[in-house]
Amino acid sequence: MLSYQHLYHAGNLADVQKHALLAWALEYLTQKDKPLSYIETHAGRGLYDLGADEAVKTGEAEGGITIAEQWFAPDHPYRQRLGEVRSSFGPLAYPGSPMIAALSLRDQDTMHLAELHPQEVVFLRHPWDAHIYQRDGFETALALTPPTPRRGLMLIDPSYEVKADYDAIPKHLANIHRKWNVGIIALWYPLLTGGAHINMLKTLQQNHPDALRSEVRFPPVRDGHRMEGSGMFVINPPFGMADEAARIEAMFKRLTKA
Repeated sequence: MLSYQHLYHAGNLADVQKHALLAWALEYLTQKDKPLSYIETHAGRGLYDLGADEAVKTGEAEGGITIAEQWFAPDHPYRQRLGEVRSSFGPLAYPGSPMIAALSLRDQDTMHLAELHPQEVVFLRHPWDAHIYQRDGFETALALTPPTPRRGLMLIDPSYEVKADYDAIPKHLANIHRKWNVGIIALWYPLLTGGAHINMLKTLQQNHPDALRSEVRFPPVRDGHRMEGSGMFVINPPFGMADEAARIEAMFKRLTKA
């Protein structure tokens, strides 16, 4: 259960979809002069070295952000966060979602990061202004909601190491949404060849018919790899997010054209 470390996969195409949409959403939310809460349930380490042995071994960044960065205009929030991180940490640095949030939020905003893996928490203790919890992410989400301020966004990005997650996640989201009905709740999920995600998505859509569902497809990173795409399921999506998701989807279609 605690074997997953995202360093092996940092900067892959699933990260591109997730982080581009997250950066856009935070940029949109911070345009209004009202404080917000950012909550992340499975934070990882927040900052990744794409030159590390683990990242080089899989080559997922080489087939991910290295290719996809040029899809985004220089003024896109995702491209801006990439530039800021490289300026501070070097050309092979890649921001995880906590770093994207830290660079996007303002002094009046509040950030909560949960991460259960002990090694990842060590790296997560970066000198940023955040509340960090070494505990189960879903337990933390329920304990924190509704947050103060109530306006805000929660990112749920599990590793899906445990197959039971697919059955449990709809219940977790329903409980969180019940406590925080105004919150933007964004769930990332993989598209797998075995279809493990299908029943989960059916239940989520039944429970939250007005949510945004955005999916992208991409070639498996290596022979035998089961992930062939990724998705974002967003409850209470902010105005314009559906259009931004559609733009990102169009970018990914370049990979699958014959």
